[in-house]
Amino acid sequence: MFAGRKFAAFLFDMDGTLINSIASAERVWSDWARRQGLDVTAFLPTIHGVRAIETITGLALPGIDPAHEADLLLKAEAADLDGIVPIAGAVAFLNSLPRESWAIVTSAPRELALLRMKAAGIPVPAILVAAQDVSRGKPAPDCFLLGAERLGVDARDCLVFEDAPAGIAAAEAADAAVMVINATHRHPLATRHASIAGYDTIGITIDERGWIALEAQRSAA
Repeated sequence: MFAGRKFAAFLFDMDGTLINSIASAERVWSDWARRQGLDVTAFLPTIHGVRAIETITGLALPGIDPAHEADLLLKAEAADLDGIVPIAGAVAFLNSLPRESWAIVTSAPRELALLRMKAAGIPVPAILVAAQDVSRGKPAPDCFLLGAERLGVDARDCLVFEDAPAGIAAAEAADAAVMVINATHRHPLATRHASIAGYDTIGITIDERGWIALEAQRSAA
């Protein structure tokens, strides 16, 4: 697992990567999709890892204002925090990292991201890049490039933790290394990248420069 490699910083997606918010998100988006006359089963897989405004814009629904609908969805998601929980080991793993060496880079709006982090008990990072901080969302690399810039490092020296194809593509476009979190996947994601089900199987070591290496952790007997 990245044997011999060290990283200047870690960049984490949020939904599906640090927290499991699928039940909440799919309740809200299912209601919205039904109102639009969409096939809910076919539509839901398209919402993950992408900004709401870009998901809605891509549908090109007649008479629909994507910005207005995205705002309505934000309010509905902010009001539905039931069942939001951390990915296994995520809280302890984040707390083991130096505060200046990690950021959360999410497609969620800042308000929603903070509410979901609080609901899941995720520590709030010094750097949070949210939907409104970039003009192009994932799979464009802008968000990860911005996260690295705000941490004062090069994205090529970062490890990105992601769960969704759009986010993985964004990390690749930023020339970052990628760790796939498959905790919320119904089926393993086909990927060329390293993957883990949760954070309780990994730990870190930090060198004299503050660069971070991952190490495997043995499960307790």
